[in-house]
Amino acid sequence: MSCWIGLMPSLRAKTPPVLTNKDLNDWCWHTRGKHLYASTFYTHFAQAGANPAKRKAGATCAGAVPVRRQAEQGDHIERGKNVLSKVTLEHICAKYGDHIVLQDFSLAVEPGEIVGIVGPSGCGKTTAIRSLCGFLNPEKGRVTVNGKTVFSREERINVPPENRKIGIVFQDYAIWPHMSVYDNVAYPLKKRKVPKDQIPKRVAYALEQAQMTGYEKYMPSQLSGGQQQRVAIARALTSSGDIIVMDEPITNLDAKLREQMLVEIRLMQSRLNTTIIYITHDQEAAMQLCDRIVIMEKDGSICQIGTDEEIIKNPANRFVFSFIGVSNFIPVTRREEKYWMDTGKGRVCYRDSHPEGYLDGVENVVMGVRPMDIVFDDASPVKGTIEQGVFLGSLYNYFVRLGDLELRVQRSTLDALSGKEYVEGQQVGLTFLNEKYYDAKEAAAE
Repeated sequence: MSCWIGLMPSLRAKTPPVLTNKDLNDWCWHTRGKHLYASTFYTHFAQAGANPAKRKAGATCAGAVPVRRQAEQGDHIERGKNVLSKVTLEHICAKYGDHIVLQDFSLAVEPGEIVGIVGPSGCGKTTAIRSLCGFLNPEKGRVTVNGKTVFSREERINVPPENRKIGIVFQDYAIWPHMSVYDNVAYPLKKRKVPKDQIPKRVAYALEQAQMTGYEKYMPSQLSGGQQQRVAIARALTSSGDIIVMDEPITNLDAKLREQMLVEIRLMQSRLNTTIIYITHDQEAAMQLCDRIVIMEKDGSICQIGTDEEIIKNPANRFVFSFIGVSNFIPVTRREEKYWMDTGKGRVCYRDSHPEGYLDGVENVVMGVRPMDIVFDDASPVKGTIEQGVFLGSLYNYFVRLGDLELRVQRSTLDALSGKEYVEGQQVGLTFLNEKYYDAKEAAAE
């Protein structure tokens, strides 16, 4: 029962009335036994584009907007001091043919945590998760789940996917089109040969958590995209309410449904204290949902792990700065104790004093600055021309021509409506805040 210790308090607090203590004990016991991960789903849907794999804790009050879960005493011990991580991948090396995808990849996910893995296409996000789930056997390395080694080539350990006790939600849902909602959610339980009298209770509980109660008899063709995704989440809960992997679970939904599903995932995770690994290309979704974000570079290496605030305020390198959010890069030089911008049509002084973080001794430096950190300032010596202004609801997006450079500038709607109006074709002064400085050679290497 050790692997369920972190889950039990939430279950006791949120157990449906139909479940007795005996039912709950039986449920926990059987979930430790044979467990359908998703190998059957993957086998049947792999050729349709389904890939295994992809978190932020939510509010504890029903109906409230979820907020990030704060770590409590005893929630997890400081790293390096006998921490029992929920999931660990240690020194994973994986390749397809002669192409090496992951080289010495290591990651630890703590209990009750939502970790997002983001990176450009082909960087190895899905490969890492396939190694975790058992769909791919790495060339070397170790994978542990709940403190138990499930893969080690050196020790010749390879636990089948269905016995790793991990639930999964695919990008294309992968729900059986010929089965009802009830049968889809019950399928993992039937494959594990759970007693028939217990299946209805567990299906009802999973559907309740996914807010799909009342849809038991519906066929997938009768459901919207958001409802099908919730069915996939409910099925993952019957596979495992302990660890769930989500691979781009909201990509196929429209913008409003994506926002709604992110909130629902956070609320569900808060109720169950489930550990979630969330794979996505959507940086905004990762920042909204996840407690920590893992950023991978094109070569499969991890360049930074941190909270959304840490990554935005202190990006590890130019790649992270450019990959997360919108960014502007401007060549700059130092001459006669002043700092100049190279606009492509000449140089203009933008600072008389030493900027914080400037790379002294580096010949070619570029300044990175976010659109929200460029301020219209008539007193600034840096002058540009507004080529286009776009209203986006919560903000105004301006494209400003500065010599040969085109800069993106953003102003909140409140500031724009309460301050001076700026129109296309107008010359504006520009002041730069919170700049980051990088060696121009980094850009050439990307």
